Amino acid sequence: MEEDTELQQHLAALAASGQQALTREERLKRQRSLDALGAPSFAATCRDRGVAPLRRSAARIFQLNIGLYCNQACSHCHVESSPRRTAEQASRATVDRCLELLAGATAGTRGSADAITTLDITGGAPELNENFRYLVERAAPLGVEIINRCNLTVLLEPGQEDLVDFLARHKVRVVASLPCYSEGNVDAQRGRGVFERSIAGLHLLNAAGYGVDGSGLQLDLVYNPGGAFLAPAQSKLEAAYKSELGSAYGISFSRLLALNNMPIKRFADWLAKRGKLQEYMGLLVNGFNPAAGESLMCRDTVSVRWDGTLYDCDFNQQLDMALTHLGMGAGAGPAIDGAVGGAGGGGASSRPLTIWDISSLDELTGRPIRVDNHCFGCTAGSGSSCQGAVA
Repeated sequence: MEEDTELQQHLAALAASGQQALTREERLKRQRSLDALGAPSFAATCRDRGVAPLRRSAARIFQLNIGLYCNQACSHCHVESSPRRTAEQASRATVDRCLELLAGATAGTRGSADAITTLDITGGAPELNENFRYLVERAAPLGVEIINRCNLTVLLEPGQEDLVDFLARHKVRVVASLPCYSEGNVDAQRGRGVFERSIAGLHLLNAAGYGVDGSGLQLDLVYNPGGAFLAPAQSKLEAAYKSELGSAYGISFSRLLALNNMPIKRFADWLAKRGKLQEYMGLLVNGFNPAAGESLMCRDTVSVRWDGTLYDCDFNQQLDMALTHLGMGAGAGPAIDGAVGGAGGGGASSRPLTIWDISSLDELTGRPIRVDNHCFGCTAGSGSSCQGAVA
């Protein structure tokens, strides 16, 4: 991390200006790019292209960002995790409240048609939160699929020697980030030596049965582009990954998830410094796919920040576009093109909504989804979500 000059400059700006100021500046840069392109807003584009109204359906995926501390600092990271983010960690109280909401929304307490099916644990490096194993152990009996979003190198960290066995014992699905099967490309994004350690982590997972046919242990890899272009067709790229990783390293895995890079945070900074932000926004706008709009993950995912604040998705979370009291109730207005830092207008109604403000996840159903210019990243090409391509 210390050798990446651009990353150091970005972290210095973050420390000097604060997260919200940088986020507002970043949004204005995206909007200026769209204005120069003559592009309409995301909400208007969805309406004009016949996409179904952007409202929340019953939550199926409960995604918890358990903390921003990470043993890596990657150039494309939309969460801006790093070894320096030690304070932003979910407490035991936050984890317990999440478990309470989950327990009231699983198939065991309601019909399967509108039940939570998945607990998606992300970070940072979620495994490094002191409450990670506590959360997994108590969520496992609820009958939901548990996803651990893993950067692979964390498996080699001191104190994590039994982590793979722990994950396997609780049948946790591992979704591991490996942005390329090329050492040079991975190290360019994630730091020197990361590819080699990632391969070592994959060998540990394979040895425990992860990604091996018939084991019941699912290992998915995540690809994201190494520059200002869209993810290629997921199925074709998966075949290439399996061929290259299998022949070169003897590695097997279950599925590949191909994600577009969102024009936010470190990637937005990377684009702006190279004069490519307008070009990339144009690529996203011109690649708008109505079918992807119908399958946006924000429709059935609830995203929870480490402090318990609620969001429509992980990307809105990083832009501080929280769900608010203003949008409570199914009769609330249409999809919101919202500036960062709250819904605006002040007062109690625009106060961010938290896990302690609701008694059930059902209270979020029917709410308008907060959207803004970054959302074009989820509807371009084959679409993009935390579960991979959507169209």
